[in-house]
Amino acid sequence: MSRRPIYAATALAAATALALSACGRDDDTDAGSGDGNAAPSADITDGPATGSIEVWAMGTEGELLGDFLADFEEENPDVTVEVTPVPWEGAHDRIATAIAAGETPDISLIGTTWMGEFAQTGGLEATPTDLFNEDDFFPGPWASTVVDGTSFGVPWYVETRALFYRTDLADAAGLEPPQSWDDLKAFAQGLQQAGAQQGIYLQPGQGGSWQTFMPFAWQNGATLTDGDAYTLDSPEMTEALEYYMSYFSEGLSQDTVLQPGALEQMFADGTIGSFISGPWHIGLVRDAGATDNFDVVPLPGKDEGPGTSFVGGGNLAVFTDSDNKDGAWKLIEYLTQSAVQQSWYETATGLPSRPDAWEGGPVVADPLVAVFGEQLESTEAPPAVPTWEQVATVIDGDVEAAVRGTMPAADAVADMQSQASSIGTGLQ
Repeated sequence: MSRRPIYAATALAAATALALSACGRDDDTDAGSGDGNAAPSADITDGPATGSIEVWAMGTEGELLGDFLADFEEENPDVTVEVTPVPWEGAHDRIATAIAAGETPDISLIGTTWMGEFAQTGGLEATPTDLFNEDDFFPGPWASTVVDGTSFGVPWYVETRALFYRTDLADAAGLEPPQSWDDLKAFAQGLQQAGAQQGIYLQPGQGGSWQTFMPFAWQNGATLTDGDAYTLDSPEMTEALEYYMSYFSEGLSQDTVLQPGALEQMFADGTIGSFISGPWHIGLVRDAGATDNFDVVPLPGKDEGPGTSFVGGGNLAVFTDSDNKDGAWKLIEYLTQSAVQQSWYETATGLPSRPDAWEGGPVVADPLVAVFGEQLESTEAPPAVPTWEQVATVIDGDVEAAVRGTMPAADAVADMQSQASSIGTGLQ
């Protein structure tokens, strides 16, 4: 299971919301819902939902969703929704066991890196394309539901990464927010010259470091798969890793994995001048003492212009063994309405997966949060293949070896490819 990087996991512990932070897509697959496997219109009836709908939800979502659905039950008086909170730590195995035994709930929150695995088992229903329009959602999150050309779920909440930086240090150095890789390097150097010990903190290894590294690879044109094969050993991947490594070899970022809470405090006291992370860190750095002396901006691209970032979050899926598919899809339709997504943000701070939910309301009340809506327009995610999490662990280890100087970038990338090829995508 792929989780947020070490420093982000601190945020999740503080927020009691340990959620998966990766989502899957096939780099070479159309993000459409497919034709032959789309659920037929007849599966969804007119009128309100009825009967019992059993839902599994993880983390904070599982704790809050039951009460949140009071309005849905009021609008659908003949329905009863039963929400079962499931800890993220055991969720994967519980879902896999339920699919194998044919004893699933009607709906589950699915970590996006699990989509390929569970869809391939035949355990997930194809998304009814007459009920959900992919154009209503950000492209990256929608693509995370797509396995071999068919969508098997609907994006519920999302998260992405942007650049946090100390405005006082930037002002002292006469710096504007970076717009390119060259700018970002100069930006980190300038923040260091203005007093930061680390101009930027980049995760140097351990679990989830691929989520910080891969945006650079995507910005450089690297792909992860082509059809049913991994394509990690490209010149674009090697060049991106060399660039990532340069921050460590030039002393702009240190190769020490920070302990929980350290990143926020070091940023608040100016020891770290910038870092890449998600919206949960806004509150954490404020709590650590940074108030009006920091800002958040979208990631820069390799050249001038916006850069691709990682996208993750959670999808809602209906199981093929559901006893109430009609009610299940109607509940998912309700939860992914624009106004309801805004209300869910107020309840659980889950960022909306629909662009129109970012056009006003509570999600844009904080201009720093609104930046993540801008970043969601340019995101990428790992392939929706059953073996991605195994390969992600390989990438984490090779990135760490490269950063610590024990393996040249070309060798690290070659090792990624060798191990990934041995593992296979699981689609053959």
